[in-house]
Amino acid sequence: MSSVSGVADLPLHGGHVPPWLARLMLKLSRAILEVLLIEFSSEEVLRRFSNPLWFQAFNNVIGMDWDSSGSTTVTTAMIKTALEEISGDVRVAGGKGLTSRKTPEEIVKYGDEIGLGSTSSNELIKVSKLAAKTDSVLLQDGFTLYHHALLFDKKGNWVVIQQGMNTNLKIARRYHLAWFMSGDPTLESHSGVASDITTVPLNLTTNESTGSRKVLVDLVGENPRKIINELKVVNTYLKGLKTLTGLKPPRPIQSNIPYYRPVNIDSRILERLSKAYELRPKNMQELLLIEGLGAEVVRALSLISELIYREPPSLRDVVTHSFSPFKYAYAIGGKDGVPYPVKREVAETVIKELNRLVSEARLEGKEKLAALRALKKLAPKEVGDI
Repeated sequence: MSSVSGVADLPLHGGHVPPWLARLMLKLSRAILEVLLIEFSSEEVLRRFSNPLWFQAFNNVIGMDWDSSGSTTVTTAMIKTALEEISGDVRVAGGKGLTSRKTPEEIVKYGDEIGLGSTSSNELIKVSKLAAKTDSVLLQDGFTLYHHALLFDKKGNWVVIQQGMNTNLKIARRYHLAWFMSGDPTLESHSGVASDITTVPLNLTTNESTGSRKVLVDLVGENPRKIINELKVVNTYLKGLKTLTGLKPPRPIQSNIPYYRPVNIDSRILERLSKAYELRPKNMQELLLIEGLGAEVVRALSLISELIYREPPSLRDVVTHSFSPFKYAYAIGGKDGVPYPVKREVAETVIKELNRLVSEARLEGKEKLAALRALKKLAPKEVGDI
C-alpha cells in the first residue's frame, strides 16, 4: 500500500446531497466496505482510510464531488452508518460540528459493541482529544477544525480524519493521522500529506520542534509572572523596538508570517498559565490536555522559546505531496454533475454485483473475491498501490 497520505485541500461548496443520492451512496458504501472487511483485516481497512487519496477515491466512487469540502463530512457519515449496519470490527466515532463533541461517548458505545475493553476505549478517547489539539494548537496553519472523526477497530488501532476551514481562502483542508506513524498522537502522527496549497505555520508536530516542545513544557512549570515579563520582552522585539537584553534571534524574523505577530497579554492568558503552573504537566500530552490551554498560549510560549531561549519551532507546513484523484470521479459521476450527473443505473449495477460477491464469499470462501483483486491490474500505475 502507498505511503502517500495525510492532508488534502478542498474548496468550500454549498448545497446538499439529495435524498435519492444519499440512499444510493449509503448502499454503495456498505457494499464496498463489506467486501473490504471480507477481503482484508480491519487493520488493513484502517490503513486505507489513513490515506487521503484513497479516501478521496472512495468519495468519488460513491458519487460525491471530487473537489468539494463536503466530501469529507458526507463520506465520513456514510462510512459511519454503513459500518454500523455491517456490524463488523470497525467503527467510526464523531463527525461534523456538534457531532464531533460526541466522540468520547460514541467510542465507549461502539467499543462495547465490538468487544473493545474499557482501558482501550479510554486510550482512544485520549487519542481523539490529542489529535484534535494536534491540528489546532500544535499546528497553527490558518485552518479552523470543524470536523473530527475517529475510526477504530477492536484491537485499538485508530485513524483520525479531521477537517479545517480557512474562511479567507474559502478552502478546507483534511488531516489524516494514524496509529502506525508514531507512539505519540502529538508528534509525527500525520500519515503523510497531499495538498496543492502551503502556508508558513507554527508546526510543533514535527521532530524538528523537539527542542521547542521541551522548552514549552519547562516554561509552564515557571511562575506565570515570569512568563508574562518574558512575553513583554518578546512583544517589544516583534514591534521592531530595541530590547534591554539585546535579543539576537536564531533566524530572521518575517513580520508577514502570522506566527510572529505580538501576543495579546491579558488576564485570560495569565489565568491559563496559572492553571498550567498548578498542574505541572510532565510532557506535551499532559500540557495539551489542560482544559482551556489553546493555540494563543502555545504560540506565546513558542515565541519565548525561540527569541529568549533560542529554541525555534518548525515553520514547515505539513504538505509534502500534491495529487488529485479526479479520475475516480468518472466511476458513476458527481453530485453537482461533475464530470457528469450521477448515473443511477450504473451505481445500482455496481451495488448488486458487490452484494453478490459478498454473498458468495460468505458461502464459498474468499476465493470468489479473486475477481475484485483482478480489478487492481486495471488501475492507473500511479494509483495502483493505494
